[in-house]
Amino acid sequence: MMHPAISSGSANKSTVLVVDDNPDIRRLLRVFLGKKYQFLEAENGTAAVALTQLHLPQLILLDVRMTGEMDGLRVLNFVKGDTKLKDIIVGMITARGQTTDELDARQRGADAYFIKPFSPRDVVAWVASKLQ
Repeated sequence: MMHPAISSGSANKSTVLVVDDNPDIRRLLRVFLGKKYQFLEAENGTAAVALTQLHLPQLILLDVRMTGEMDGLRVLNFVKGDTKLKDIIVGMITARGQTTDELDARQRGADAYFIKPFSPRDVVAWVASKLQ
């Protein structure tokens, strides 16, 4: 199910899509990012792909492990494998903290890798550095 929460008056704002099956993570990131950016959210990979194709966000924050047909790595593969989407900046947010997990995500095209529990301030600073 898609739950786009689009900030009002956001025509000139960059769009950020947060994809996580945990509503608390989405809510936390909405609090930190929703005022500065047009904010979209999805609770699974299928919804993430649909929102990405529809809204072409500049940046996606993407959980690796999600319920449903598509986990975060499959979404990442889809985005980076599509010529219209491949330049979208993607940051992974995950509980998978092994070095091999991060290397795998980066080889697939991830631009950042945040391990849960993550610092919202670190994520916000990274987003701000990418969407100047």
